Amino acid sequence: VVWLGHSSYFIQLGGKRILIDPVLSSYASPVPFLNQAFDGDYPYSPADIPEVDYVVISHDHWDHLDYPTLIALSPKIKAVVAPLGIGSHLEGWGYAPDKIHEADWYEQITLEPGFIIHVLPARHFSGRGWRSNQTLWASFLLETPSIKVFYSGDSGYGPHFADVGKRFGGVDLAIMENGQYNQHWAQVHMLPEEAVQAALDVRAKTLLPAHAGRFSLASHAWNEPYERISAASEGKNFRLLTPVIGETVGFGIPNQSFSQWWKSGSREGELLLSQRPVRTDRQ
Repeated sequence: VVWLGHSSYFIQLGGKRILIDPVLSSYASPVPFLNQAFDGDYPYSPADIPEVDYVVISHDHWDHLDYPTLIALSPKIKAVVAPLGIGSHLEGWGYAPDKIHEADWYEQITLEPGFIIHVLPARHFSGRGWRSNQTLWASFLLETPSIKVFYSGDSGYGPHFADVGKRFGGVDLAIMENGQYNQHWAQVHMLPEEAVQAALDVRAKTLLPAHAGRFSLASHAWNEPYERISAASEGKNFRLLTPVIGETVGFGIPNQSFSQWWKSGSREGELLLSQRPVRTDRQ
């Protein structure tokens, strides 16, 4: 797994290359002067991304469904997996209908043997213009015979997390929303302490925080999500993984550790990069 910033991830799993909610643009809004990325040299562009087997889209907000990124990546993408209605955007952007695979909550998509994508509930909302909630939002579980990865998408805390843990008997990695929160938005965005409880609910072996870094969409300090989730994770029965943008997280590496890079006290810490490039092989 390679964190690309905010809620964007590159994953190699089960012989497949997967992109989750890729946003490689320098802004997360319909216009360039809103929701600008933090200052600094962002290391990735669509040209750096190899051919992708699956792009997984959680919902259609601009910080998760990025038009410039998906237009640029279109020739490299074999299939898009998304909740109901997202295909209407993609078809309007020129994607062939046979590339798009939509599903409702509690449905699964199996395009090849041995690799299942489960579409699961989330507590959020959708909308890119004047009309809201015309498309569905979701969480996902990526399942191979040996590894299960859960991605919360954007979600408030709720009983759906415990249901995931019960249905699947635990997960190897939980990528949980942790950032761009406010107490007044608790129904649609988790606080860090709730993200920790959600990881416990899904019975995660490891927790990888998402939805922080690159963009500031809430009033909290940029590094507060990491301070709070680190404190809340102490003594819990999972490992907290805190890579910098570009640093590789390996499956099944029990002793892998990461620095507390957010304690630098400046936004430059967000863009500290691992010297290891994104691997494009299928090992």
